[in-house]
Amino acid sequence: MKTRNHIIIISLLSIGLGVAGTLLVQQIQESNRGKNWKYGEWRKLSLILDEVEKNYVDTINVKEMTDAAVSAALEKLDPHSVYLPPVELKASNEDLASNFEGIGIQFNVPNDTAVVLQVIAGGPSEKAGLLTGDRILKVDEKVIAGTKTPQDSMVRRMRGTAGTKVQLLVERNGEQIAFDITRGKIPLHSIDAAFMLNDTTAYLKLSKFSMSTYQEFVTQAAELRNQGMKKLIFDVRGNTGGYLDQAYRLCNEFLEKGDMVVYMEGLHRDRQDLVADGRGKYKDVKLVILQDAQSASSSEIFAGAMQDNDRGTILGVRSFGKGLVQEPIDFTDGSGMRLTVARFHTPSGRCIQKPYGERYAYDVYDRYSTGEMTSADSIKTNKDLTYYTKSGRVVYGGGGIIPDIFIPVDMTRATQYYLDCNKKATQVRFASDWFDKHKAEIANITTYDQLEAYFRRNNLENAFRSFAKNRDGLKCNATEWALTESYLMPQLNALVGRYSQLGENAFYRLYLPIDRTVQKALTL
Repeated sequence: MKTRNHIIIISLLSIGLGVAGTLLVQQIQESNRGKNWKYGEWRKLSLILDEVEKNYVDTINVKEMTDAAVSAALEKLDPHSVYLPPVELKASNEDLASNFEGIGIQFNVPNDTAVVLQVIAGGPSEKAGLLTGDRILKVDEKVIAGTKTPQDSMVRRMRGTAGTKVQLLVERNGEQIAFDITRGKIPLHSIDAAFMLNDTTAYLKLSKFSMSTYQEFVTQAAELRNQGMKKLIFDVRGNTGGYLDQAYRLCNEFLEKGDMVVYMEGLHRDRQDLVADGRGKYKDVKLVILQDAQSASSSEIFAGAMQDNDRGTILGVRSFGKGLVQEPIDFTDGSGMRLTVARFHTPSGRCIQKPYGERYAYDVYDRYSTGEMTSADSIKTNKDLTYYTKSGRVVYGGGGIIPDIFIPVDMTRATQYYLDCNKKATQVRFASDWFDKHKAEIANITTYDQLEAYFRRNNLENAFRSFAKNRDGLKCNATEWALTESYLMPQLNALVGRYSQLGENAFYRLYLPIDRTVQKALTL
């Protein structure tokens, strides 16, 4: 009888829940009767989120739900229309700003410890007394040395609002020293290096198009011209773009009056042409542009404008192919989105944007597998998308800028020993260790002649091979070293040289002799 009663009770309970569930559904349907649920209208998204908030079985995080819904919706548009929560929006804006708020140092992390590479002149850290080579042990009360702290976490702890204080504990020559530093506004530079390669040829490395790019260029180009610049090797490899106005102003320096720089057009945006005004100061300078598969957006606008106007020669491989106009839309809660509103076209009419597809995010990897990075014949050209430069030369569309002179990615000189060293960052850690032992002499080097003389006096080869063997267990015989030496030693000298007062200029000047693209550019 008990069992039978239980069955009856359970059956009645199930029927009751079913009735309650049916009634609840009917109530919801009644409350929604007459609401507009057409797929073509945006109200549906709001209605669904509203129903979830009112009826979901558990407590929900409305902010997270809203962010997730918006992000998912934008993913259906194109690969570059994105929603940015407040933290990501702030980081995105800082990356392209001309300054940020922090303590003013550049560092790397060769052995799970942050080592100061450069102290920005006039910044808070220089005023406090930090020096190149200092090892950062703690930020405030947080130990960051030897704790596998991610580098971006270290940056976040050191950055902060101007006027606030942060305490750093550093190790210098075996002694621990505490510094109280008041954060301030730190200038950010988009030009990594600018110097003369010979009496008439200059080299300039541009890492991004930030708010200060044009002004930086004006300053650096004037110095280079005073040193005899008649030819400029303009390196935008790895440059993922930035502000359009900076790209336009840079192009304007090299083009004749009336030359088109770029035009933009979209469904809700009428065509807009940007044209040079003819007031540029460097229209007589011979120009060679270096690009790679990471050169994107504004760097492609620059390269495309120079190519289509027959103003410069492009060396390298096909550029990335990011030609979408991103319009920033910011919201009062600190979040925002970057919405694609138009496409960029080069002066000849080529659309810079490559096609979307399932493999879009893996396009660069696919280029290696198809041989495009090592063979010019493997570059995909769409003969149906033929365009002509100002002088009538044929160029092809389909996405990205195809170089005038193809320079393959060199896959032949990397021996197994070299690859093993790279995997363990042996070169970077050796450079830091060497500087620790020779700090006084290296820190006082101010000219390239002094730096080259220093390397002639010191046998870094034997020291490095011993370091690699004892620290990382990496050995190589005489035959393998003979194949590796000419490729590895310039890199090693460059990494040590950047600890001198010459900084990044020293790094590039010492590394470029093994850069085949630069060497080809010198022969043009």
